[in-house]
Formats: sequence, structure tokens, C-alpha cells
Amino acid sequence: MGFHRRLAPSGFDRGCAAGAALTVLSATVAALGAAVPSATAAPTDNTRAEVDRLYAEAEKATESYNRADERADALREQVTRAQDRIARQQQRVNTMREALGSLAGAQYRAGGMDPSLALLFSDNPDEYLEKAAALDRITFHQAGELRELQAALRELDQERTEATDRLTELDRSRKAVAAHKRTVERKLAKARALLNSLPSADRAAYDRSSRSDRADLPDPGNAAAPSARAAAAVAAARAALGSPYIWGSNGPSGFDCSGLMQWSYAKAGVSLPRTSQAQRYAGQQVPLSQAQPGDLVTYRSDASHVGMYVGNGQVIHAPYPGAPVRYDPVGMMPVSSVTRV
Repeated sequence: MGFHRRLAPSGFDRGCAAGAALTVLSATVAALGAAVPSATAAPTDNTRAEVDRLYAEAEKATESYNRADERADALREQVTRAQDRIARQQQRVNTMREALGSLAGAQYRAGGMDPSLALLFSDNPDEYLEKAAALDRITFHQAGELRELQAALRELDQERTEATDRLTELDRSRKAVAAHKRTVERKLAKARALLNSLPSADRAAYDRSSRSDRADLPDPGNAAAPSARAAAAVAAARAALGSPYIWGSNGPSGFDCSGLMQWSYAKAGVSLPRTSQAQRYAGQQVPLSQAQPGDLVTYRSDASHVGMYVGNGQVIHAPYPGAPVRYDPVGMMPVSSVTRV
């Protein structure tokens, strides 16, 4: 989520009185032989824009990571199933090869004699003919089945190779996303350090704005959800208020934005996709003006952030690092879509 709060005035008056006071303070410190720290300026609009950009970039990186991780997990399952099928079919092939080997040995031993002579010298010609015919039928059947299994095994080998290649590619992609996240985290740390350099009054105002019990928001009320599962999801999201924002987490100890939605609806017995981009299509699209508690509200044109509407113009969401799960106005940033699960 972007940083959309204007910071409180710094408390440092740029007038003459403040300048004189700072001059006297500097002179006093210098007289004591101490280094004079430079006055910390209030953050400029450019600073706020940079923080905005960093938070949005971090959100996008997290959702990209979640998407790659989800795809990788699905591919791992596919590869495991393919390997299991290959192992079972290989065992069948081995068993049939042993059986065919026994039949081949019997044929070889019987084949040392011309069939007409074998029939002539047989004590029971009828029994010989029956055995010979059965042997031919069994051999033909087993050979055909073996050819089918060998063809299936080749297909499964190809499937396994392709799945492994895809998994390797996705693992590389996920590592690249993780590296990008680390870069963004370093930028966020720099931005946070800048914000922490504010005077104590401004820093306290910022910290208050990041808490989940913000006094500047109206009570979300107790509007009825459109379904029992939506009501259960809202209750779960409210229970998560105050939980920390954690990269790539879907609870219960912490959440990112889409992880909170997935966890909340899982408590209601509903399985949601992992990413905010996929969650926007997890139900019926409704206008923002018709939003009801439990509806998923996605933000930005790329749907890289998501929250849950809870009534009275508010959503519950996991905003960004350092800010816990909390209430915010539904219009905190441009709404992309509203989905009723």
C-alpha cells in the first residue's frame, strides 16, 4: 500500500525567534566543544513521493513473489505425480519383462525342435497344440502391452523433463523476485531512516497514523454481510487487527495484503487464490457503490494491493512493512475492482 498521509507540521518555526534560539543553542554546544548536529528538515513532497513509490514497488514485488511461489508449488506437485506414475509403470514393465523372459526361455527350449516333429513325438498331441496356441496368444498379448507401456513411459519421461525444466525456470524467477525484494527493502530502510530522523512530535504523529486503533476513523459499524461465509471472513480479518506485515506470509503470525484475504476466507471454509491479481477474479464483480462487508477491494491499475471491505467506508488490510493490519478508508488509493466472493 502506498504512503498517503501528510505528516504533521514539524514544530520547528522557521521565523526569526526560532532562528535566534537555534543560534544560541549552537553557540552553547560549540562552547562545550561538542559537534553541532544539523537541523533536520521536515520531509519534502519529494520525500513523500519517494516513500510512496517504494511502498508500491515493494507491494508489487511481494505479489510477484507470491505468484512465482504458487506456480512453483503446483509444478512440484505435478513432477511428484509424474514420478510416481513412472515408478509404478516401470515396476509393471519390469514384472512383464520377467514374465516375457520366462516365456522366451520356454519358447527357445521348445524351438530347438521343429514343431511338426514335436507334435509327432508328443505323448499327448492335443495337449501340445493347446499349450502352443496359448503360448502364442500370451506372447502376442504381453508384447503388445509392453509396447504400450514403453510408449507411455516415454511420454511420462518427456513430461517429467518438461516439468523439471519449468520448475528450474520458475525457481530462477522466484530468486530474481526475492533479490528485487531485498533491494526494495534496502530502499524502504533508507526511507524509514529518513522518516525516523524527524523531530519527536512529527515522528509520534507518524507512528500514531500507523497503528490499527487510529482515532481519526469512524466506527466501521456492524453492517450485515451478504452471506455467512463473508461474515466469517470479516470476523477473521477483524481478529487479525494489529498483526504485523510480513513479506509473503498468509498467517497466522503475520500477513501481506493478499495473504490476509486468503487466510480470512480460509477461516470461512473458502479457498482463495494466493495473489491479489487472482483474487480480483475469485467471485462476482460489483460496483464500489454497492460494496458490502466481506467484499475484496483491489487497488491500483495492476491490482497489486487488496483489502476487505467491512462497512462504513472502510477496509481492513495489511498495508506495508512497519504498519500492522488495520482499518483504512476504502478510498485510500484508486480502486481497481470490487469482488464479492
